[in-house]
Amino acid sequence: MTVSVRIPTILRTYTADESVVSVEGADLNQVLESLEANFAGIKARIIDEDGKLRRFVNIYVAEEDVRFADGLDTPTPVGTQISIIPAVAGGC
Repeated sequence: MTVSVRIPTILRTYTADESVVSVEGADLNQVLESLEANFAGIKARIIDEDGKLRRFVNIYVAEEDVRFADGLDTPTPVGTQISIIPAVAGGC
C-alpha cells in the first residue's frame, strides 16, 4: 500500500532534499521500515533505542496524531498522507 510521507527540512538530508516521498506500508511500523530501506539512517532520527517514537517527533496519519491513535500500529490506508513534524521549542 503506497502512502506519501511529508519530510521535515531537518530530515531531508536523508531523502536527497525531497520534501515528500512515497513508500509502502499497511501501518506506521511498516512505513518506517520502508523509509529506512529507501533512506538509510532516517528511522533512527524518528524512533528511539527502545523502539518508541522519539519524544520530540510528532507523526500525523491523515491529520491524526498517532500518539492518540494506535501509535506505531496506526493503520496507513492506500493514499494516506503522513506528516513527520519535529517539535519546536523556543522562548526568551
